[in-house]
Amino acid sequence: MDDDSAEADTAPAGPPAPRTRAPKSEQTRTLILETAMRLFEERGFDRTTMRAIAQEAGVSTGNAYYYFSSKEHLIQGFYDRIAAEHAAAVHPALAGTADLADRIQATLLTWLDVAEPYHRFAAQFFKNAADPDSPLSPFSADSAAAREAAVSVHRQVLAGSSTKTAPELADRLPHLLWLMQMGLVLFWVYDRSPDAARSRRLVVRTAPLAARAIALSRFRVMRPLVAQIEDVLAEFLPDAREP
Repeated sequence: MDDDSAEADTAPAGPPAPRTRAPKSEQTRTLILETAMRLFEERGFDRTTMRAIAQEAGVSTGNAYYYFSSKEHLIQGFYDRIAAEHAAAVHPALAGTADLADRIQATLLTWLDVAEPYHRFAAQFFKNAADPDSPLSPFSADSAAAREAAVSVHRQVLAGSSTKTAPELADRLPHLLWLMQMGLVLFWVYDRSPDAARSRRLVVRTAPLAARAIALSRFRVMRPLVAQIEDVLAEFLPDAREP
């Protein structure tokens, strides 16, 4: 009889207690990912091999490839992790305010908080992500899951806001806010101010501007401009169809 069965025989009646430990496979995956992040920081992305990552993590090279088919997929794992951490951290940051500027600011500052431990080696990733043909690009098909997770956060930002928006832009505005976040990420990668203070200041200065532009979009006089913006976004946003 295995351990789970033994626990089932001796546990009192009632709902099962929640698991406090991740399955071993998830622990191994996390170990490989964290080891890779450390080696990327120490040696650089290009000079770190999957064999070296496996050796440092104490697993076989084949096991490393089982969880991540390439170094690029390790970075995708990093993207997924930071997107999940941001989605979890943003909920309390948004609680209690319906002001759109405050919600945009809280969301972007929370992202900076979540990403701060990785700032030291963010440029290592950006060198590769800047290549439009790289699977590391935030606009690539490989990054679709992390991209959608980020866009979903911005949907929450808008949905909980008291600001009315142009109906034509309802489906596009979360993507626009995500593009704003990508601009912040680029600035942050090169920001060498203490504690990324300039990046934080950029958020504080631009969040009210973005909120005001969104609020103005609902007025009739702005409808021709809104229609043009919607047409451009429909064609050029990631995953947009060819015209």
